[in-house]
Amino acid sequence: MLVYLIENAGVEVAKRFRQAAADTFVELARNPLIGAVRKVRRPEFRGVRMWRVRRFESYLVFYAPKHDRIIVERVIHSSQDYTRLLK
Repeated sequence: MLVYLIENAGVEVAKRFRQAAADTFVELARNPLIGAVRKVRRPEFRGVRMWRVRRFESYLVFYAPKHDRIIVERVIHSSQDYTRLLK
């Protein structure tokens, strides 16, 4: 994703995205239940939640709360069919 942003939007945008994603991951770790639960068929993705990357709302974070942490499963652009990616 960073390579795509560098090639299509520039290095500065990619740096801002990386920082925004890191900030979003910290927010999710502190508040792991804020994301909306998604229905998926694959057992390894059961309980996965979705939240938007702050300041880059077209990017979606799919993550799973696990005890004292979160596991980020995917970060995708909202134009992609996430249901296909998580099936």
